[in-house]
Amino acid sequence: MAGSYPEGGPAVLADKRQQFGNRFLSDPARVFHHNAWDNVEWSEEQAAAAERKVQENSTQRVCQEKQVDYEINAHKYWNNFYKIHENGFFKDRHWLFTEFPELAPSQNQNHLKDLFLENKRSEVPECRNNEDGPSLIMEEQHKCSSKSLEHKTETPPVEENVTQKISDLEICADEFPGSSATYRILEVGCGVGNTVFPILQTNNDPGLFVYCCDFSSTAIELVQTNPEYDPSRCFAFVHDLCDEEKSYPVPKGSLDIIILIFVLSAIVPDKMQKAINRLSRLLKPGGMMLLRDYGRYDMAQLRFKKGQCLSGNFYVRGDGTRVYFFTQEELDMLFTTAGLEKVQNLVDRRLQVNRGKQLTMYRVWIQCKYCKPLLSSTS
Repeated sequence: MAGSYPEGGPAVLADKRQQFGNRFLSDPARVFHHNAWDNVEWSEEQAAAAERKVQENSTQRVCQEKQVDYEINAHKYWNNFYKIHENGFFKDRHWLFTEFPELAPSQNQNHLKDLFLENKRSEVPECRNNEDGPSLIMEEQHKCSSKSLEHKTETPPVEENVTQKISDLEICADEFPGSSATYRILEVGCGVGNTVFPILQTNNDPGLFVYCCDFSSTAIELVQTNPEYDPSRCFAFVHDLCDEEKSYPVPKGSLDIIILIFVLSAIVPDKMQKAINRLSRLLKPGGMMLLRDYGRYDMAQLRFKKGQCLSGNFYVRGDGTRVYFFTQEELDMLFTTAGLEKVQNLVDRRLQVNRGKQLTMYRVWIQCKYCKPLLSSTS
């Protein structure tokens, strides 16, 4: 996405960097000594000022005619973005293996089950909600989509309960891309592969298969023509996350991990719940949905001008791409309504610094992990 799309991931400072980083600003006079500070507290005055800024930039809304255009032609705006920037805009997110160890090499499939059971015994505490001020969140871009891959199978139709249709493509429960894999990951809103390729490069599990989709056909073309793209380990396809008529190229209950990195924020809020519901059905029991996205009062939200607001906390950038800013509670409602259970829902607040211009930028992101309940003979 164009506009404010700083990559929310912390830089890898060491082989075993702590989650969310470990550089804390204890002396305000040292603020310009480093490029970023982790886990930054907001004062009541700062939170109140952010709320006033959002109220101010939300007073003038984009006209309905333009809003319809941004929705109908969303794929065109994203294609234009990737045609301009190609694969040079975002950096590969190697930090994901610290924030989401589920993606790292040599992960046993029982890892998700163990993590979920441990969470049920002692729930992961949430980030100090009341003390930290308004639920802030996190940032970046993304969007998804899928063009039906010009493939056609010649196999006779099978019963509906074991087949899912993807445009022209019939996906049988036993015959689909990656059907022989033992660990399957889907990234929704993959862009040009800044998450997918680090996973493929780092995780050498022979049983791993990675699916990735994006709303932009230009982005998927860039993924498929990347020298690192290996069709034996990865399947990239165009897909519209909001299109209820199009199915994913995998059966229900077949995925171990679904990744949403700055993608849910790019779609209309009214369509988010159905999108998450559909994704949830693709997870195996014990499978995990991982998310990082923009939070309420992130710097990117505060920078919008009057006339760019589409609806509450939902904005359009200058290039026609859109972004929503979440609260923890909103994301929790989306995931739990889809039948998933919370493992993690944390706020990542970071202070980024431009030392040359002596500027401070407060970033707010949310990181979530939600698990599909395990099958059980008891209620």
